[in-house]
Amino acid sequence: MLASLLAAPASITAASIAMATPATKEQLMVPPAGARHYTISSTAGKHGDVWSWTMPDKRLAYRMSMSLRGWVTETDELLTAGADQRPTAIAIRGFTDSGDATEEFTVDPTGVAHWKTAVDAGSAPFAGKRYNPYGGPMLAMERDVEALVVAGGKGIDLLPTGHASIAIGAPVQITGPQGPKTVRLAFIRGYGFAPVPIWLDGDNRFFGNVGDISLLPEGYEIAGPKLKDIQDQATAAMVRDVAHGFLKPANRTPTLVDHVLMFDSVAGKYLPDRAVLIADGKVVVVGAGGTIKPPAGATTIDGRGKTLTPGLWDSHRHVGGDDWNLLQNVATGMTNYRSPGSQIEDALSIYKRRAAGDLLAPDGKVSVIIDRKDPLAAQGALTVSSAAEAIAAVDRIKAAGLWGVKFYTSMNPAWIAPAAAEAHKLDLHVHGHVPAGMRPLDAVRAGYDEVTHINFIMMQAMPQDVVDKANTAARLEGPARYAKDVDLDAPAMKAFYAELAKRHTIIDPTLTVFEPLMISDGSTVAPEYAPFVAIAPPAVARSWKIAGYPLFGGLTREDFRKSFAKMVGLVGRLHQAGVPIVAGTDGYGLELVRELELYQQAGLSNAEALQTATIIPARMTGMADRTGSIAPGKTADIILVDGDVSRDLTNLRHVDTVFLDGYRLGGDALRQASGLGGMPR
Repeated sequence: MLASLLAAPASITAASIAMATPATKEQLMVPPAGARHYTISSTAGKHGDVWSWTMPDKRLAYRMSMSLRGWVTETDELLTAGADQRPTAIAIRGFTDSGDATEEFTVDPTGVAHWKTAVDAGSAPFAGKRYNPYGGPMLAMERDVEALVVAGGKGIDLLPTGHASIAIGAPVQITGPQGPKTVRLAFIRGYGFAPVPIWLDGDNRFFGNVGDISLLPEGYEIAGPKLKDIQDQATAAMVRDVAHGFLKPANRTPTLVDHVLMFDSVAGKYLPDRAVLIADGKVVVVGAGGTIKPPAGATTIDGRGKTLTPGLWDSHRHVGGDDWNLLQNVATGMTNYRSPGSQIEDALSIYKRRAAGDLLAPDGKVSVIIDRKDPLAAQGALTVSSAAEAIAAVDRIKAAGLWGVKFYTSMNPAWIAPAAAEAHKLDLHVHGHVPAGMRPLDAVRAGYDEVTHINFIMMQAMPQDVVDKANTAARLEGPARYAKDVDLDAPAMKAFYAELAKRHTIIDPTLTVFEPLMISDGSTVAPEYAPFVAIAPPAVARSWKIAGYPLFGGLTREDFRKSFAKMVGLVGRLHQAGVPIVAGTDGYGLELVRELELYQQAGLSNAEALQTATIIPARMTGMADRTGSIAPGKTADIILVDGDVSRDLTNLRHVDTVFLDGYRLGGDALRQASGLGGMPR
């Protein structure tokens, strides 16, 4: 449960497990009066509730109801504790946007534990271990936290597999409904790639967790920003030590990579047997293999059997909430990003700490989300109630020194044109989701420079009732239902592509967001995560198995897959028409190479796919004069990978060395520091 709360979106397993029909809201438990009450909230407002109470038979009950930008989660849980307080029976039911939440855990009289979820099933001896649920209401994690506190330094062994421990920090005073309260920041290891922060009360029991989305006792939501600031400072101190270990003079001495296959991203071709000299943070010279003499004290790397490419860009990486994830991005070859939505304070903190050498992270540009004040508003957005307020929000983003504005799905369509005009006057990039009631071409004509997510591009061909509800789950369910029947070569669609191309509108498809939701059936891990399963923490790898978006309206999983295939085909049609494509993941960043594979499936060549993650985003962000290609005078943001990328893009996952601002960083050391257990396959 704790891992599934804190892990990013993912995939699936177990063909032998039948998909149960998700419970309806009416079938789920109703909290009694007086039940403990937590809320789920962000800076945009409240998103849901979690309650806990004790049943007459002494079982613990939990109930969770959440709507996050239209994605609905409704789950409940009944837990039976044994004499040693370890759960001996857990029953979870309900549904999430990743599928059926039904889960059962029991311990039989012989001491063998059995579990079954929508994605896996198994059994193992229960002695000395504790079951880590796949899902369930967020508050139910409190039982695991209590066990970790009691276990102290030795930690606890987990089922199905894994080990976890907790470290507890100093007390902090906050104020709430009952007056002053003492809480403590703690970090849990074993549930994620990096230490996971949570908050304990004065008795070292679970109090809550904070972040872009927070779970806190009702009435204590006001303390969230203070706790997040303390939590961020503690995390920054940990990652600062890691950064100082890598960003040192010994790793910035001159380097010659010789006899290497090099990707020329500007020309869009691979050049065999090249030599590249890096010094003082920049590319000094590029020439034929064996023709460059390294300076005294230089490190020479034999590039035979390897490929040298510009560092990768993820054009849809929401930065600001996880410093450790930024370190992992570097470990997987990402030297640059475009964040399509960060909070201003988080973005400025990243810039400041990175410039000081206190944060090992890619370099990039940041947009801030603007959305209408609404229950369906984006978490972390600047929320507005008028065109004037939207313009003021644009001005605030510019004053902060950031790069762009991102409009969201609940925006009033009438506010887009004046706010976009203000953004363009201030030389800000304009992009985003397409607001409900608009089609993508409407948004582009109102001032969008770029449209994010392929489902919003597919909205051009959706029925009006889908378009009108695009700030709800209809933005996925509409394309899931109708995309399979869209004629991508119809005259109206061709005219659509042509106008996008004429306007130089950029598209950020994020196909890997939709692939697991639409193709997954609980039988396999989705392709974007499969190469990392063996080197990820067990709890994370398990969270990458999803049952897929719940079926509805008589549709089958095969219908969903046909619709996803049309979304892939749509990317190909856009590219053929001359519409610029930038590769983005909207996830960990681990999904990036899979995104490029899908572009090849759409019809882009190997080199064209790689350009979407190198030179094209560099041009989009105005950074092509210093990054995005390998050329003399440019910043040495470059990766060296094992294998021939011209033959197989998946070799991009086999990072040997990362050059970040000219620092020479070993792939193995980066992977170890970021929580990856080795080279992905």
